[in-house]
Amino acid sequence: SNFMSGHLNMASVLEDPTVERHFRGHRDAVTNVAFSPNMKQLASGSMDSCLFVWNFKPQTRAYRFVGHKDAVTAVDFSPTGHLVASASRDRTVRLWIPSVKGESTVFRAHTASVRSIHFSPDGRSLLTSSDDKSVKVWTVHRQKFQFSLTGHMNWVRCARFSPDGRLIISGSDDKTIKLWDRNSRECVHTFYEYGGFVNHVEFHPTGTCVAAACTDSTVKVWDIRMNKLLQHYDAHTGSVNSLAFHSSGDYLITGSNDSTIKILDLKEGRVYYTLHGHHGAVTAVSFSPTGQFFSSAGQDSQIIVWKTNFDQIDTEEVLHPKPKRVAAVSSHQHDPPLTASGRSPRRLQQATGVQLRADSGPQDMGDQPPRITEVGPSMFATSQHPLLPMPSDRDDQSLSSSVPAPQPGDPPHRSSTGRATPAAVTVPLEANAIPPQLSNTLQQIVGQLDVITQTVSIMEQRLTITENKLREVIDNQQKITLQIKPND
Repeated sequence: SNFMSGHLNMASVLEDPTVERHFRGHRDAVTNVAFSPNMKQLASGSMDSCLFVWNFKPQTRAYRFVGHKDAVTAVDFSPTGHLVASASRDRTVRLWIPSVKGESTVFRAHTASVRSIHFSPDGRSLLTSSDDKSVKVWTVHRQKFQFSLTGHMNWVRCARFSPDGRLIISGSDDKTIKLWDRNSRECVHTFYEYGGFVNHVEFHPTGTCVAAACTDSTVKVWDIRMNKLLQHYDAHTGSVNSLAFHSSGDYLITGSNDSTIKILDLKEGRVYYTLHGHHGAVTAVSFSPTGQFFSSAGQDSQIIVWKTNFDQIDTEEVLHPKPKRVAAVSSHQHDPPLTASGRSPRRLQQATGVQLRADSGPQDMGDQPPRITEVGPSMFATSQHPLLPMPSDRDDQSLSSSVPAPQPGDPPHRSSTGRATPAAVTVPLEANAIPPQLSNTLQQIVGQLDVITQTVSIMEQRLTITENKLREVIDNQQKITLQIKPND
């Protein structure tokens, strides 16, 4: 059939990925997707300058957050799920509460487009990277600048904290991947990527390896203990835009300009699945925290949520880990020998794997796009909220006075340590124009709309059942009529 081609040689207990949900609502290419820790929401950013928070509960409205003045380049949920951070080409970062109130705070993070954003594992720090060639760390509380990592010679496309929060990895258009020590703030190693620019970097769940997605169509996995290249995949035929590790550490998902999503089996060193679901480039991919689901987003403005299925055994072992499963990627049989000669490892055999198409019959494709609630940047903001400092806040006053806004031609401001500090300050939100009573009323109205939507959906289902039964009755009557006629 068209749905599947290629050789199916998996264990019978494993199943192929299936499409769970389609989310449509963005008006331009989607740039980034992130699952909430409790799997109740999915956040997405887009070239349309909007942040969306999609609710997985059926018949529940999605929230469109408006506030950025230019494309939203990256989104991330805090480890608790109470905050969503968004980075933008407008040089700012916004922190949102993912509810209908749409409370947010904004600060100018860089002097050029902000390309990536990432919460630290403890949820206390934020990591940003930018076209101004720097990587910066901020406190989540009051969004205070902590320090800057400089050393890249071109745009920094992506930066990530390690799972233990002690290291930082960054990938740049200068064709390097830099590993930083967070405490010493020094670059401890540079991996050179001669083939192309680095679009995306991620830490392996064990923290021992990093993967890089590059513009030369390759995906590479590096061991950061030995500083050696472990695996090199030539699986795609276009620039690789995004990648993500499964929580087990055994699989890597990639999205490319060639419009495909690939699942790489890291233990076997091969392409496991090739998924077709987007028209045009696949711009972002992400696994859910447990690995049970993954999402893909594209230039076609749509988001697809897939059920992983093939990892059922692995998921069980993640939930009930056994000592032998914690081995790093470097332990599998296809890894090259780590010799001191520094020679490049052999390229792993490439197979297309199982081919799946999202447009030819997977489950649950008939879902209707969710209704959307428009949420302004400060429409329902309550300035008493701890996320949103008041203009009279002492910390904000001292921050504003110690780091004045730069004037054209001013040299960069330097702290007592001699390090250049940014001229970014937390911008308090505009005065709350809507009283709290009206805000609560609006929330109740949205809640009632959700109830009405669910009721209508149930009525539609019942109507369908009634129609089907009526059709059966008519069919039975026709059969009886045909049986009676010959006897006449």
